[in-house]
Amino acid sequence: MEIIQVVGLGFIVTILTLILKEQKPLFAFLLSTVTGIFIFLFLIGKISAVIQVLEQLASQSNINLVFLKTILKIIGIAYIAEFGAQIVRDAGQESIAAKIELAGKVIIMVMAIPIITVIVETIVKLLPA
Repeated sequence: MEIIQVVGLGFIVTILTLILKEQKPLFAFLLSTVTGIFIFLFLIGKISAVIQVLEQLASQSNINLVFLKTILKIIGIAYIAEFGAQIVRDAGQESIAAKIELAGKVIIMVMAIPIITVIVETIVKLLPA
């Protein structure tokens, strides 16, 4: 039922933002940004619970925690980049939003290199000589 609260808050803020946008566009932007941050902070507790479960599963299955943490960082970068791009897009700056998304993708690519290297090395070991 928490999603109903989040969607309800989103609808209310959307209506208020539309009303404010006519008179005070800066306040409308700030209201939508603060609401987005509030929703993001609300979700951090949920995200941390998922991370704890994944870490427990990884330790039980003898998976190297470095790989799990890297994957979780990659997911976090993707969410943060998307969140930042959406806020900038709400302000009407599409080109800056695209640059934020590009930066997120490049950082994800760089962070994924160790995992890709291990996968390629494993495949090479499996191939007959």
